Amino acid sequence: MSLFNSLLNTFIPLFVAMDVFAALGIFISLTEGMDRKAVKGIIRDSVLTGLFVSLGFIAVGEAVFRILGITTNDFKIAGGLVLLVVSVRDMLGESERRRPSGNFGIVPIGVPLIVGPAVLTTLIVLVDHYGAVYTIISLIANLAFVWLSFNKAEAVVKVFGKSVLVLSKLMLLMLAAIAVMMIRMGLEGLLAGAH
Repeated sequence: MSLFNSLLNTFIPLFVAMDVFAALGIFISLTEGMDRKAVKGIIRDSVLTGLFVSLGFIAVGEAVFRILGITTNDFKIAGGLVLLVVSVRDMLGESERRRPSGNFGIVPIGVPLIVGPAVLTTLIVLVDHYGAVYTIISLIANLAFVWLSFNKAEAVVKVFGKSVLVLSKLMLLMLAAIAVMMIRMGLEGLLAGAH
């Protein structure tokens, strides 16, 4: 049960942070009119980019923090504040990071649409709490879900219709709640260290 709980506790925050429902609409608009082979190439490039950027961030993120003297609690508070701002901004209106232009295979679909600040912040906190193994397994599972959703993008939008937008807003609300939780945990950690 502990294994299942750890996987669930790492999968859900990453699922919320990736917000595949918001990415689907942009993905469809960018790939409209393209042949299937080209679309598959874009999907592959974007998911692999997301994976490599995430793994790189997990590998060097903590080392950089150690060099700079940033504690995990500091990062939880700062990361929570960033996530809170991102989620509130996106809930209240379209964000610039969701309006990509130019070459879109690696940038902006891979980064920052699939793996942006919210995902990177969440990864570091999850690695600290649950370890790299559970976090990486959940990351790969989430990216597999993104890959599947992009491959079946039009079918997903047909099934969910306008509720895709509602689901995206719900994900943003959950992201805001996770952000508040991260800030609270960081403050509790700082207070515990002060005593």
